[in-house]
Amino acid sequence: MAINTKTKTLELKEKGAEIIFFLCSLFSIVSVLLICYFIFAGAWPAFRDIGVWSFLTGSEWRPTDTIQQFGIFNMIAGSLYVTAGAIILGVPIGVFSAAYMAKYCPRKIYPIASQLVSLLAGIPSVVYGFFGMMLIVPFIQEYAPRGNGNSVLAASMVLGMMILPTVIKVSEVSIRAVPRAYFEGALALGATEEQSLFFVGIPAAKSGILAGVILGIGRAIGETMAVIMVAGNSNILPDSIFRSVRTMTANIVLEMGYAYGPHYDAIVATGAVLFLFILALNTLLNIINKGAQTSGGLS
Repeated sequence: MAINTKTKTLELKEKGAEIIFFLCSLFSIVSVLLICYFIFAGAWPAFRDIGVWSFLTGSEWRPTDTIQQFGIFNMIAGSLYVTAGAIILGVPIGVFSAAYMAKYCPRKIYPIASQLVSLLAGIPSVVYGFFGMMLIVPFIQEYAPRGNGNSVLAASMVLGMMILPTVIKVSEVSIRAVPRAYFEGALALGATEEQSLFFVGIPAAKSGILAGVILGIGRAIGETMAVIMVAGNSNILPDSIFRSVRTMTANIVLEMGYAYGPHYDAIVATGAVLFLFILALNTLLNIINKGAQTSGGLS
């Protein structure tokens, strides 16, 4: 009798846990659907009145003129520029740092290094922006051939630092998950430790490393405050990494407070484009990631 009672209690607990997990999952799904609905419902008037093509390819953003013009091509390009710069600067440093922490870092130093990386993840974005504004921008202003320091390069450097903890943590876990037999086999064939790491270990962990890169890109392209503080926020198509730039996220934050009417609709439409852009980018990278997993990691 006691056994039956205990079994029923366990069954009830399992059923309760199942219901809780289901409700949490349902909440997440409903939240995403509601966000999609309100963003695209709010963006539809702008797409209807301005035209999707004109909105995406137009370079003029004049919300205060008598004849208002709304085009976000320069901002789309600006978002791509600073995100690409962050990837170029941050991903190699992050992967190499992860390789060091996974394979070479002394045990006495590792806890300190790991805590410092975690601290990087916890620093508010406004602090990163302040650091860039006080150190990186003046440095670029002094040594750059033109411009005042607020530029694509400054924003890329700040975002590169901001994505480091994500790339390092995920890449380190992926490298540590590679079976030790892979490295031992490479060493048995005459490879050095560095060769076994870079030609066997990292390729075997590439799906996990790519997942970290995807998360880093998501943070870089969605970052606002730090970019506003160092990018200059000029609505132009930069012809150099030393020129000012405005991203889509910066445009939303800078103008949402006083926008109304068609201007407000255009701001919401900018958010919808940003949402679709991130969705398409994540989908593409996930397809690449699945291809890497299918190939078995090692090439």
